[in-house]
Amino acid sequence: MTYLLPTYKRLNLSVARAKGCVIQDTRGKSYLDFGSGIGVCNLGHRHSDVQQAIEKQLNEYWHVSNLYEQPIQEEVAQLLVESSSGDRVFFCNSGAEANEAAIKLARKATGKKKIVTFQQSFHGRTFATMAATGQTKIQEGFGPMLDGFEYVPYNDMSAVEKALDSQTAAVMLEVIQGEGGVHPGEVNFLQGVAQLCNEQNVLLIVDEIQTGIGRTGKVFAYAHYSIEPDIITIAKGLGNGMPVGAIIAKSPLEEHFGPGSHGSTFGGNPLAMAAAKTVMQTVIQPTFLQEVNEKATYLMEQLTEKVGTNRLIASFKGKGMMIGIHCKSDVTGIIPKLLENGLIVLSAGPNVIRLLPPLTVTKDEIDQAVTILADVLSDDV
Repeated sequence: MTYLLPTYKRLNLSVARAKGCVIQDTRGKSYLDFGSGIGVCNLGHRHSDVQQAIEKQLNEYWHVSNLYEQPIQEEVAQLLVESSSGDRVFFCNSGAEANEAAIKLARKATGKKKIVTFQQSFHGRTFATMAATGQTKIQEGFGPMLDGFEYVPYNDMSAVEKALDSQTAAVMLEVIQGEGGVHPGEVNFLQGVAQLCNEQNVLLIVDEIQTGIGRTGKVFAYAHYSIEPDIITIAKGLGNGMPVGAIIAKSPLEEHFGPGSHGSTFGGNPLAMAAAKTVMQTVIQPTFLQEVNEKATYLMEQLTEKVGTNRLIASFKGKGMMIGIHCKSDVTGIIPKLLENGLIVLSAGPNVIRLLPPLTVTKDEIDQAVTILADVLSDDV
C-alpha cells in the first residue's frame, strides 16, 4: 500500500539513516552508496560541516522573501562567480528550474527562439527542459513539446555548424552527458562549439547540474576544456542534499533579467544557502580537488584491473568521480544484484552502470565497491 504516485520504479531499499558513503536500511543492513543521491551528496551524507551550517541557520531564520536582502545569498553568489567564468547568479530550487531560467534568459537576451541541444541529452522534466532534452522517451505522452529546439548528434561539429542560423539564441550542452549514457565531449568538439558560438553571436549554455561542484575533479567540468560559457546551470551537488539550483551568467546578460522578469519563492532559501556556502568553501580548496583526482585515478585503476577483464565490459568512460561502465548487454538485472550485495549504483541507459560516489569516498570503500562489482559481474557471465 502506498499513497504515492508511481513515478519511480523503486528498488528494494527502505532507508533509515545515512552517513558519509554508507546508507543503512530499516532492517539494519548497510550499503556503500556509489550513487550519492544521483550525484547530489558530493561530500557524502550528513557531512559534519554542512550539517553544522544548516543547524546554525535554523536558529537564525528559515525563510523571508527575495524582496529583501539576504547576505548569505551574496556570499554564495560570490563563491560561485569567483570559481567560474560568470558574473551574476540567480538562485532557484533544482536543476530543471536552473535550465528553465537559462532558456528564458537566452531567448529574452537575444530576441531569438531557437536553441540547439543534443541527442541523448537530459536537461529536466518541466515542459521547456523536457523539450530541450534529446530523448523521446522523456517526452512521450505529454502532447506537443515547446517548439524552438533542434537536436543534433553529440560530438558532431558539422551537425552543429548546419544547425546554427540567424534565429539561434543558444547552444545548450552537457560537457559529459550523464543520464544519456555517460558520454564525454571531445576536446576539439567542445572548443569548436564555443568558438562557433562566439563567432556567430550565439550564447553557450553549459549544463553542469551533474558534472559540477567537483564531480569531475574541477569545480566545474567545462574548465577541463578551456571554454567560457555565457550561462552555467548548477544544482545537485551544490546543496549536498538541500534543494538548490542556480544559473551563473555573464554580466552583459543581467539587464535582461531585471525586476519582475523571473523569480522563485523559495530560490536562495537560507537553509539551502547555508549548505551551499559550506559545500563551495570545501570544494574550492586545491587540496580537496587534488585528493578527488587521486582517488578518481585509483578508482579507474581498480576498475580496469579487477572489472575490465570481464567479458561483459565494453569500456569505461567519464572523468573524475563520474564513471560509466559501458556493457555489451542490458544491465537492468545487474543493478538489483549489486544492491543485494551491498552496493548502490545507477544506470544511464540500458547498457551503462553509472558510478557517482561521494567525492569524500575512501580508498577502502573504493576497494570494497570494486570487489562487489567484480564478484556480481562474474556471477552474471
